[in-house]
Amino acid sequence: MIRKESHLLPARFLSRPNRFIAEAELGGQKVICHMPNPGRMWELLYPGASLYLRRAAQPGRKTLYDVAGIERDGVPILLDTQYTNDTAAWLIETGQVPGWEDWHLVRREVKVGGSRFDLLLGRGDERFYVEVKSCTLFGRTGAMFPDAVTERGRRHVMELAEMHRRGIRTGLLFLVHWDRARWFLPDYHTDPAFAAAFREAAEILDWKALALRWDASFTVPKPAGLLTYRPEVLDRENHDSGDYFIVLRLSEAAEISVGSLGRIHFPAGYYVYVGSARKNLEARLARHQRRRKKLHWHIDYLREAAEVAAVIPVRTQDDLEEEMALAVSRIAGWQIDGFGATDKPSRSHLFGFSGLPFRQRDFLRIVEDFRINRLDALML
Repeated sequence: MIRKESHLLPARFLSRPNRFIAEAELGGQKVICHMPNPGRMWELLYPGASLYLRRAAQPGRKTLYDVAGIERDGVPILLDTQYTNDTAAWLIETGQVPGWEDWHLVRREVKVGGSRFDLLLGRGDERFYVEVKSCTLFGRTGAMFPDAVTERGRRHVMELAEMHRRGIRTGLLFLVHWDRARWFLPDYHTDPAFAAAFREAAEILDWKALALRWDASFTVPKPAGLLTYRPEVLDRENHDSGDYFIVLRLSEAAEISVGSLGRIHFPAGYYVYVGSARKNLEARLARHQRRRKKLHWHIDYLREAAEVAAVIPVRTQDDLEEEMALAVSRIAGWQIDGFGATDKPSRSHLFGFSGLPFRQRDFLRIVEDFRINRLDALML
């Protein structure tokens, strides 16, 4: 046993006002909880999702509960990143990390120069520095890390690689909290800089991505196997090109002139625009987020009145724009005919929603399909 859990309480996720706070329904009452995981976790945190709460041990704390885990498709998923290093240390001490069975834990939180690494392992006189990462971004059989830009993570990878070049043994351990995962890649859609650093370092570091199976007690995980990694897929896909979703919020209904389309009525609500950039994707996305610019594309006219809520790139060498637009059209509340599609076979590339799309499970599954699940054919 790694940690003796106190009794966990079943609850329902309601919302997440900020990175460290979650609102949940517990016994018919709304409670405010501490979220011990700063990751984005859109793919898990949709309203109504089943949570596991732990009553806070500290008396007098403003948040009376901690979020220990969540369910995806009926499977318990650990969310508490404060538990990650405990789990990694226990797996190593009990010889359950394939390839590292003869290493033991020397100490934790080890400072080297200006950096601090999670674990120091030993084998005779040898020493082995390991950084541990918790992975909660996954699809049907794939897992990716990180789910938000991590400059700290990129720096850790580069420092570990540099230590290796100086003759110091270093590695990374990704704990993937999804026992159905079979392959792993850095999330180049979200953080191409981290992905590029990992691609270079992976050839020299002793690193592993290990899938885990948890039960609802979150006490002892069962390793489900190491995940495969294909760097050639990363080489193919991690470029400044691809397709994208832009989520916008229009607070009030408006009549807007949209270039050659003329004056159009836009109901209040949220909009998802599907676009593509065969090159300079980052510059295109940055342009869409600016207001002050020469109006050129249809989206530019709507952007004058609407706020950008999210930008979701799909980096790829394939042309997925029409497939993405068709997928969103099937779940949207309405669409603006002709918008962004005057030279396309589809009727529209702009779709309306009454609520925030990235809090809706069906939209998040579309994002997952195009960012992760379509890679199954390349990775397996």
